[in-house]
Amino acid sequence: MRLVVNGVAQEVAADTLAVALDKLDYGEAKVATALNGEFVPARRRDETRLSDGDRIEIVAPRQGG
Repeated sequence: MRLVVNGVAQEVAADTLAVALDKLDYGEAKVATALNGEFVPARRRDETRLSDGDRIEIVAPRQGG
């Protein structure tokens, strides 16, 4: 399926947001996610279905100061 991940079009074989994160190597990482501009909490990623052309934003916390 064609998804736009952080602004970059990619082919990802996934039917849910949780599977997409795993395929994109974010598996156990602590990240915030949004699907088509709407925040998706971690507890809902398994049930959040994806469709061709969806836009996913993935934000990871950074350390520094």
